[in-house]
Amino acid sequence: MTITPPKFQFYGRRKGKPLRRTHVGLMDGLLPKVAVDLALPLDGAHDRRWLEIGFGGGEHLAHQAALNPDVTILGAEPYLNGVAKLLAEIEARDLKNVRVHYGDARLLLEALPEQCFERVYLLYPDPWPKARQNKRRFVNPENLAQIHRVLNPSGQFWFASDIEDYVLWTREHVAAHAGFIEEGDPSQPFENWTRTRYEAKAVREGRGQNYLRFRKA
Repeated sequence: MTITPPKFQFYGRRKGKPLRRTHVGLMDGLLPKVAVDLALPLDGAHDRRWLEIGFGGGEHLAHQAALNPDVTILGAEPYLNGVAKLLAEIEARDLKNVRVHYGDARLLLEALPEQCFERVYLLYPDPWPKARQNKRRFVNPENLAQIHRVLNPSGQFWFASDIEDYVLWTREHVAAHAGFIEEGDPSQPFENWTRTRYEAKAVREGRGQNYLRFRKA
């Protein structure tokens, strides 16, 4: 039997502690209703769409979905426990405008048509701080090309991190792509911002925050 290897090599955790019974129920019952079908990834009811890559525990995504009911927000996350937490938020807030890709965001990006998003978020991604690990960072030429492709004309790519080296890395890679223009004050949080648990940890540990706004040129 021939086994086809995965298209992308994946790094990082897939799951943490065992799920609570309620979260197991949400994975079984709610996830199929809100899951993105890669054969038809844009089945939301709204023409306006945003994407959050690696939504962690879903705090920011759920917050934005509640504030913007006229926007369909897609979230991609490979971490089981994070997906379960977002599902709990969807149920608790009765959010009708959220779609979830439980898996590698790169597969979702590949399946999406061109110019389908107003905004793409990448918030506090894994920094992979060691030099030999830098190649694992989500910001790379291939992923930036996909993000650029799926953004509307003048769409926005918003990146946040507390790791100065990753901020520099991102600016360098975006400049090399040459398809974006940086705008705004990187010291100021994004509009309608809510602090994620990753940002809260950075604040506790004394690291500064950077909010980079790139507009598609």
